[in-house]
Amino acid sequence: MNREAIIDQLSHDIVSYVMAGSFEKHQIAREIKPEDLDERFEDYRLLLNLHFILKDDVVEFVRKLPKRLRSISTETKTVSRTRRGTVDGHINWGATVKKRYSQNPSDSSLFVCDNRSEDYDTPENLVLKRLISIIYETIEQAEEYIKQQYSWAKDTWRGEEELIDELKRIVERNVHVRRIRSPENYEPTERMLIAAENSRKLIYQEAADLLRTHDSLVAGDRRELKALLNNTAITPDDDETLFELYVLFRFVSVLESVRSQQAQFKPIRAGRKEVAAFSGDPELVLYYDQAGTDRDLSFVTEEEISERSLSRSEKVQEVAHDISNQYFDKEFQNYTNRPDVIVLEIRDPDSQTYEYLITEVKNSTRTSTIRTGIKEALEYLAFLRVDEEFVFGGDESEEDYFGSGWNGLLVVQDLDRETAPLEEQSDSEIKILQASELEDGLERVLDRADLNVE
Repeated sequence: MNREAIIDQLSHDIVSYVMAGSFEKHQIAREIKPEDLDERFEDYRLLLNLHFILKDDVVEFVRKLPKRLRSISTETKTVSRTRRGTVDGHINWGATVKKRYSQNPSDSSLFVCDNRSEDYDTPENLVLKRLISIIYETIEQAEEYIKQQYSWAKDTWRGEEELIDELKRIVERNVHVRRIRSPENYEPTERMLIAAENSRKLIYQEAADLLRTHDSLVAGDRRELKALLNNTAITPDDDETLFELYVLFRFVSVLESVRSQQAQFKPIRAGRKEVAAFSGDPELVLYYDQAGTDRDLSFVTEEEISERSLSRSEKVQEVAHDISNQYFDKEFQNYTNRPDVIVLEIRDPDSQTYEYLITEVKNSTRTSTIRTGIKEALEYLAFLRVDEEFVFGGDESEEDYFGSGWNGLLVVQDLDRETAPLEEQSDSEIKILQASELEDGLERVLDRADLNVE
């Protein structure tokens, strides 16, 4: 499955789950923000704003701003003030007579004076002020990263340090911008945007167009979200996280289908890796990324438990070697490492028993990487513990180290060579699915594993 297809599906998932308020925006932002950015950019809105200001047309808009601001539109406004004993402006005799008659007809010192002034708070200017504010406030947050020219910043602001400083001077000192009031939270309204779009001046037309693009991005427009995920400013340093998120959302989708129930997404808490749950009998809990710490679920290798022998580690090596040979129909040597995983926990509230499906994800078609994934999935099964007790093979029975054979799953990218289909992996200690097989294959794994998820 190519990157474009993954991003297309992931953008759909973000609209379906994140923008609908189910999956926490904070969590998705944490996963897709560049590693160089600090925790401020785990704010989903700020991350979207960062993507927005890195657009070429936004930078070009800022570049033209100083010259264009000299000719922004204003409206002439007449303000009437009541004066006593002095005249300030043009005397409005009609209003003066009415005022004297209503207050004191004999008071000849009272005058109503009209003063004409420029009004900057036009609909078009409020659109412009909102756009400038978004760009300025985001640059203030990201300036240190943009000026240091991190790779994710691409070429948009490269070499534009002076332009950034110019924008700051405009917002902080330009008399025209400062005279425009700050828009209310609900502004600009649709009427204001239409007024800007219909203006004869390009500065307002472009401001309205960019602001609509920004609003579409924030509202979850799929086209804009796909652009966000495609942009190197937002996607991770490698595509591994995108693929893992793709697999995670496929789990949610399949479980919702099997259960005929919407997932209950969990809020972020310090040290918590629980992503979603499905109530009922049994209860299902989905964890992501070395997960399960909030339910005393842990992974401890044999080397970290000095009182135990290394038979489990030796068994992992042996079985990983055998599965690799079977899947690729090829002889291999041995290796080692540690996994990040997706964990599905099935909890029977009556018997207080647990069952698990452990999934390792590898965004690769390389044989060596897939072999590493096989070994990591086996490690996780062999060393999975709840309340410090091994889940599988607690009696040191070799046959139980990896569960029933349907408790472990490895998801890899689509391969262009012949491999063993799921039906031919029935005797393997874990199962392997390629990306395009995932939704259908996962449902079959859940059924064959007899995990009682329905």
